[in-house]
Amino acid sequence: MSIDHALPTAPTMADVDLSTGRLDTDSFGALEAHARGGASVLLVPQPGDELAEALAGAHLAAPLPHTEWFVTLTARPEAARLDGEVPIATPLLTFTPFDPDVEVAATTSVRFDHRPTMLVRRVGAGRIVTIGMTAVDAVHAHATLGPYLGRLLRNDFPTTPVDDLGVAVVGYGPFGGMGYLHGLAATETDGLALVAAADSSADRLDAARLDFPELRAHDSGTSLSADDSVDIAIVATPPVHHAELALELLRAGKHVVVEKPMCLTTADADALIRTANEMDRTISVHQSRRWDTDWLAIRRLIDRGDLGGVFNIETFVGGFEHPCRAWHSEDSISGGAVYDWGSHHIDWIIQHYGTAPKKVLCSAHTQVWHDTTNVDQLSVWMQWADGREATFRQSDVCAIRRPKFHIEGTLGTLEGCYEPLRQDSVVAGRGFQADVSHHAERPVDLVLARYDGDHGLIESHITPAPHPGWGFHRNLADHLLLGEPLAVRPEQSRDVVSVLEAAHRSGANGGELIELP
Repeated sequence: MSIDHALPTAPTMADVDLSTGRLDTDSFGALEAHARGGASVLLVPQPGDELAEALAGAHLAAPLPHTEWFVTLTARPEAARLDGEVPIATPLLTFTPFDPDVEVAATTSVRFDHRPTMLVRRVGAGRIVTIGMTAVDAVHAHATLGPYLGRLLRNDFPTTPVDDLGVAVVGYGPFGGMGYLHGLAATETDGLALVAAADSSADRLDAARLDFPELRAHDSGTSLSADDSVDIAIVATPPVHHAELALELLRAGKHVVVEKPMCLTTADADALIRTANEMDRTISVHQSRRWDTDWLAIRRLIDRGDLGGVFNIETFVGGFEHPCRAWHSEDSISGGAVYDWGSHHIDWIIQHYGTAPKKVLCSAHTQVWHDTTNVDQLSVWMQWADGREATFRQSDVCAIRRPKFHIEGTLGTLEGCYEPLRQDSVVAGRGFQADVSHHAERPVDLVLARYDGDHGLIESHITPAPHPGWGFHRNLADHLLLGEPLAVRPEQSRDVVSVLEAAHRSGANGGELIELP
């Protein structure tokens, strides 16, 4: 099966928030005409506003207090792959529809009575979406209600079921390797189906067939490119091969996911983005650490303004242990030490600051482990045009681990420390075991210190966010099948590569200061 990439990546709509004032006759007529012309209108009515009720096609009940309400989504296409019942803290309005064209999109249980609290009224070529959750910002930010509201406001949202997308893994790593994990994600994500694997090693293909007996095996990317059952190819090979394989697969008409890093040079990143655009295909990078529970908690705090304006971010990964003896520690294959964990940590930093830095400087050296080509310690300093800065450190010779996160803002500081040193469980031929995960993959203890005018500095422990499951793969399916925004856009990954490339060059040249365009 092959699908056309015809759905938009973001809805075209006009969001009109009417929560701040009552309608008058002129605004009522303008909004209704706006909808009839094909636009989508978001209506957040106020109690007692008869014109808003007429626009919504429903009567409003008395407002309910600000507390946690459980919202149940109606069984409609827009609810596909979303949790059916979710909590949200908000003041609440409920409705009694009187217009026969009004459709109930969600209900809320009030004393065991399910009352409508989200409505859709079709008007001409457009629609009016009315919500009773008056904390509008909280609705937009909600992991379920935000996407659901965006879908309700889309006039082009698919209304018929679509087939699963066929997924292939290129470069199969068994026994908990990335190939196996991508295969597992594809089998457990609604909308995706694992159909094939490609690898030049017969042993690894045998392992793939053992893990997933139904998949087809290919001994090359060229063979895989000709497989019409493959819609998405996930490139999980060592980084030195990413660009070549991804370009071949894009030109064959496949959507492509590349393991981090996207590639080793900005020139290759530009070629991948340009080819994806020319072929009208999607390319993304598996920046899986965006869904780490500690990072999700940090983003929630920052977005909420608890730290004020963030001006310094420091991250660390490492310990005192021999680097792995696989390709990760071979400069010519991995791209160098900074390309490994740096792909995640620098993505975190750029994700928050929004752009790549303007200056990069890297100190890199080998102190203890001289039998690998990668350095065993490095520090990457980054500065933005407005003076904000960040530092990423990676070390294999740090016997007491630094904090994983140290983030300073104008209102407070957040620090996340690793667990105390422990002996990780390693099995020959399999590496780190899933039952005792690598220290860098375990959520850290987060502490926020904020200044209070009456009490001085107040410390509070921050609970990690709930684990989102296969967040990356779920977003990929929703993007390709439902037209939702892509979580990891290729331009973002290109920015990460630009910093990695500059840091590698700086470290190789004795700490040269690199200025990015």
